[in-house]
Amino acid sequence: MSKVVIAVACLSLLTLAACGNTARGLKQDGVQASNALDDATRRVAKADAN
Repeated sequence: MSKVVIAVACLSLLTLAACGNTARGLKQDGVQASNALDDATRRVAKADAN
């Protein structure tokens, strides 16, 4: 294999890994936002009930 092919393969792997990390981070952000919204909704409903 030539050095160019190896360099392109390495760059491709790094790019795919970065995309995977971004997707994982977006998922975690979505879960945290959903949990925060649920907590806020419960607090509002609890305050309204009193």
